[in-house]
Amino acid sequence: MRSPDPTPPTPTPPATPPPVPTPAPEPAAPTGLPLAPTGGPDMNRLVGTHDLLLVTLDTLRHDVAAELAEQGRIPHLARHLPGGRWEERHAPGSFTYASHQAIFAGFLPTPAAPGPHPRLFAARFAGSETTADGTYVYDTPDLVSGLAKDGYHTVCIGGVGFFNRQGPLGSVLPGLFHEAHWEKEFGVTSPTSFEAQVTRAEDVVRALPADRRLFLFVNVAALHQPNWFHLPGATREDGDTRATHAAALEYVDRHIGRLFAAMSSRRPCFAVVCSDHGTAYGDDGYTGHRIGHPAVWTVPYAHFLLPHRAADTTADNTNTPGTAAR
Repeated sequence: MRSPDPTPPTPTPPATPPPVPTPAPEPAAPTGLPLAPTGGPDMNRLVGTHDLLLVTLDTLRHDVAAELAEQGRIPHLARHLPGGRWEERHAPGSFTYASHQAIFAGFLPTPAAPGPHPRLFAARFAGSETTADGTYVYDTPDLVSGLAKDGYHTVCIGGVGFFNRQGPLGSVLPGLFHEAHWEKEFGVTSPTSFEAQVTRAEDVVRALPADRRLFLFVNVAALHQPNWFHLPGATREDGDTRATHAAALEYVDRHIGRLFAAMSSRRPCFAVVCSDHGTAYGDDGYTGHRIGHPAVWTVPYAHFLLPHRAADTTADNTNTPGTAAR
């Protein structure tokens, strides 16, 4: 069964540019996170003092993400992962809309081990078994409005169709934020979607007063079908495969350093990077998502601190904006 994400037809990609060398990643970043008694981050010491970044790598499978980290193919992401490895978690939904409704309610992907597991964010309600000492608790219906109430400027940079604001359904999730951005260039049919999203994020950061705290959410569309154009030599007729899915993650890795640099240019930033659900490429006969299959439910997750680093355009560890690197 295919995803229900409302997306336009796949365009013909631009001609493959000359190979662009990928610089070596910077040394591993320190953790530096204040810890709660439970051993996880103390979000009550982070909210209000740090900028916050939430990146959903839409449709990214855990097995593909784990393989690429182990093989050294995503160095700019891997340097922020504990031990260079993704944490295996279970998605709160099997497709974009359902999963993000849960995430914005404070239900991030759950560790793939017996719990209960304390949550980073939670609405205040009686009987919660996963609200702990280090949990940031808000008195609003969702995390976005909770952070807004506590002084954050909230910004959404959408990717897949559920964030395109082109109809009532595509307006629900971005409507939670003070500021929401979506362009066709950010969507699933653009071979340079993530570069365009990062450029918009840089613009958002530059425009915000230095004393205003920022919660930035980015839904990355590059992993979602169609993704065949991220694999050099692939054609539309070849279709989307596990290999093109992996190539799309390598493409994202080449540019994510710019996003991390922008978000740490004003103050330290607490970042969560995860998938909202996986997708099947013929696994047990299934294709797509919105199904109950391990390829869909099992997702990669990481959270980490981005230490404050003054803006320095020479420090980018990825390609420059607009470079169509694949």
